[in-house]
Amino acid sequence: MQADAYHPGMCGRHTIRRVDLLIRPNAQDEPPFGEFDDKRIVPRFNAAPTQTLPIMRRTPSGMELSTMRWGLVPSWAKDKKIGNAMINARAETVAEKPGYRSAFAKRRCLVPADGFYECQKRDGEKVPHFIHLKTDEPFVFAGLWEFWPVEKLETLTIVTTTPNKLMASLHDRMPVILTSAAAE
Repeated sequence: MQADAYHPGMCGRHTIRRVDLLIRPNAQDEPPFGEFDDKRIVPRFNAAPTQTLPIMRRTPSGMELSTMRWGLVPSWAKDKKIGNAMINARAETVAEKPGYRSAFAKRRCLVPADGFYECQKRDGEKVPHFIHLKTDEPFVFAGLWEFWPVEKLETLTIVTTTPNKLMASLHDRMPVILTSAAAE
């Protein structure tokens, strides 16, 4: 399947519908990826590139919730428009590619989601599919983040990989989805 310039790998749209499972300030049971008492996570039914999205990243004091622009802008970039083509990073080459190498080594993050969209071409038309867990529980995508000093902008990319059996019929890529155990 041919990917266009704005949709280079996959995962160009996703949802964050179940924020109640990520943020429960007084919950007795712990949410799957830690507990954040923060108003920056709001439901999203069509999170898209260039939007500001919530992420979780490890800091010396623990996990931190932050927001970043989707579309990685490397620190050395002359223009932030490069981020439009860097919404996804291929897991197979992320350690070698100049645009992702430093972020892969030093700045990894988790991108909360509970589903994503993928379009399949059928008879010349795009047929959308909504992919989510059977339980409809939230999960996280593996991500990388970068700081662009020109505008003091923090940006992210979602890491993609080869598809599993379920996704292979829809696309040749899929986001790297982590369980709560793998995210730690």
